[in-house]
Amino acid sequence: MARFEMHNAEMATMGGENSADIFCEMGLMYATGRGCPIDLVAAHKWLNIAAIKGNDRAAELRADLAASMDKMQLAQALRAAREWMTVH
Repeated sequence: MARFEMHNAEMATMGGENSADIFCEMGLMYATGRGCPIDLVAAHKWLNIAAIKGNDRAAELRADLAASMDKMQLAQALRAAREWMTVH
């Protein structure tokens, strides 16, 4: 799945109006295990990035997801999103 993640993340960072939507879809992919194992940390990371980029739906989904995560998972997800945003 790393190849899918890298490809979609690269496409989204190239600009375009739908980049936040791509990040939201990546978050949903990890949250539901669609084509990959469920990974709540990765799901929160991508939903957080989508929300930062203006996707209101992602912000709502992120809040719902956070309710089912422990503090360590949330810290990991926030750190991962911050690191990704710093690089991109």
